[in-house]
Amino acid sequence: MDHTLFPRIKSALRSPDRLKRLTDFFIAKLLFSLSEQTRQKIYHGNQYYCPICATQLKTFLRLHRRYHLICPVCRSLQRHRLMWLFIQQRTDFNDGRPKKLLHIAPEPSLKNKFQKMQGLDYVSGDLYDSKAMVKLDICNLHYPDDAFDIIICSHVLEHVDDDRKAMRELSRVLKHTGWAMFLIPITADATFEDQSITDPVERERVFGQFDHVRSYGPDFVQRLEDNGFIVHVTKTDDLVEPEEAERLGLLWGEMIFFCQKAIK
Repeated sequence: MDHTLFPRIKSALRSPDRLKRLTDFFIAKLLFSLSEQTRQKIYHGNQYYCPICATQLKTFLRLHRRYHLICPVCRSLQRHRLMWLFIQQRTDFNDGRPKKLLHIAPEPSLKNKFQKMQGLDYVSGDLYDSKAMVKLDICNLHYPDDAFDIIICSHVLEHVDDDRKAMRELSRVLKHTGWAMFLIPITADATFEDQSITDPVERERVFGQFDHVRSYGPDFVQRLEDNGFIVHVTKTDDLVEPEEAERLGLLWGEMIFFCQKAIK
């Protein structure tokens, strides 16, 4: 069972837009109980395209959070599609060499792609999700130094109490020849955290989501650099033109933090 289900429902019930959020929740449950083939037929069109499941769509979905554009077939969000484009265009992912990938809190749409790839030693890990291959705490990884060629960690660190320790651990298990990809929501001018805030509704008000423990600012780059990484930032507009971004359902200006291990 999704460990966030009851806190999400509780947060929704206590929010000002509770009716809309609960309605969207049940619509999503009903929609994704249908087969993928059925969803493809319902949403087939020519205006939009999901690069992950390679589906032509008449629309993306907006459910619960208005800024989310969900693929009705593979459930990818804007950031997942951006990650896939970046991996294809800006990394050595497809150079034919065997690689070991650690995927933290795996997104189903990307997990399904990675699991089917030849030559990729794929490991998905999560502290709570039973669908992940291994249970792991990113603040205390049970892997040796230099264990992975690739690490993917998207919208995870804002949930972690000690994100600096998590960064150091992820740097430790990354090979010097490898790379890591981080995404986080940038919602503040400077990173703000307050561990005394524990109520889900108050966390949503202050940090934007019931299970976030901080709001990140642009100083996230310095935070990564201070904890073992060399950082390169790529934005949506570095990968596609505005018209293509709209067709692919991407968020303009979203950032990917592409990292390599700093040499000590």
